Amino acid sequence: MDFTLDETQAELRSLAAGLFGRETAGDDTKPYDTGLWAATAKAGLVGACLPEESGGAGLGAVEMAVVLREAGAHVAPIPLQDALVAGMVVGRHGSAEQRAALTRLAEGEIVLTAAPLEPGRDLGAEPLTTAREDGDRRLLTGRKTMVGHAAESEAILVPARTPRGVGLFLVRPRDATVHPVPTATGEPAAALTLDDTPGDPVGADDGAAFTLLRLLTLAAITATASGVLAGALDLTTQHIRTRRQFDRVLAEFQAVTMQIADVYIAGRALDVAMWSGAWRVDQGLHAEAELDLAVAAHTVADAGLLALYTCQHLHGGLGLDVTYPLHRYFAWAKHRAHLLGGVEARLDAIGELVRC
Repeated sequence: MDFTLDETQAELRSLAAGLFGRETAGDDTKPYDTGLWAATAKAGLVGACLPEESGGAGLGAVEMAVVLREAGAHVAPIPLQDALVAGMVVGRHGSAEQRAALTRLAEGEIVLTAAPLEPGRDLGAEPLTTAREDGDRRLLTGRKTMVGHAAESEAILVPARTPRGVGLFLVRPRDATVHPVPTATGEPAAALTLDDTPGDPVGADDGAAFTLLRLLTLAAITATASGVLAGALDLTTQHIRTRRQFDRVLAEFQAVTMQIADVYIAGRALDVAMWSGAWRVDQGLHAEAELDLAVAAHTVADAGLLALYTCQHLHGGLGLDVTYPLHRYFAWAKHRAHLLGGVEARLDAIGELVRC
């Protein structure tokens, strides 16, 4: 693939960087920055990857990664990662009525999220949650965990097993039991308990929609993490260029330059796998995309997280100050690594793919 962004993608990146480059500290008293969310929607970034019939631009996974990488680089406190994933899946597999409802998402009036994780299960594993038929209704039973912005969302995209395979269902938070859970970033998340909870089917239950959800979730998490690492690297580079010790700036010490080079290399390694995986999702090369994104996910949980520790180390005591911006980057990186299950889980995933 050609890793150079085309004109549309470059403009999208420039737009996102300009918007998120403003003050994005947010209001700690609110679940997310509603003003920034509205501005993001107005700029067309929420709807960029939604169908044109839903007020979007109909772009794909690569463009989603472009936007989320900039959101990560500025640790923008909005529910963009989960909303883009859920919106894209509904946009491609949902009914005409469900796709039409995405207009409200594109305009920033609502939030959508997805619930691919279950307790004790790897991200992307087939769900234990089940869906049974009750006349014209579908009733779901099971548990989901680490659902970002669950209580704030209009609907949650929930995978569940059916007699015919794995399907996706839109569940209203008010119909489920929502248990708030803490996150490293302070962003709202919840565990869901489903007990004959009604769900609106999204597409067929042949596993195709679930596969797209799994791949887009991996692409979204790794793209956001790539931006987080890039933002932390930029912040740390500026610090070592100006911070003086023993009458010399830190960047003049060989040990420091070697460590910051390791951070750069980790970021480049992550980018190669992430961009390749996102591109292959758009090309319909799902098997190849899965392996690329598995490598990207392992990099996030391993070398990428270690790189954030290095950035923190190079800042000295300042790196531990919760009022200093690096703290937010570190928390975001840690949270993404947790969502991916950690290093061992990602190695197991790569092993299964290679063995197959």
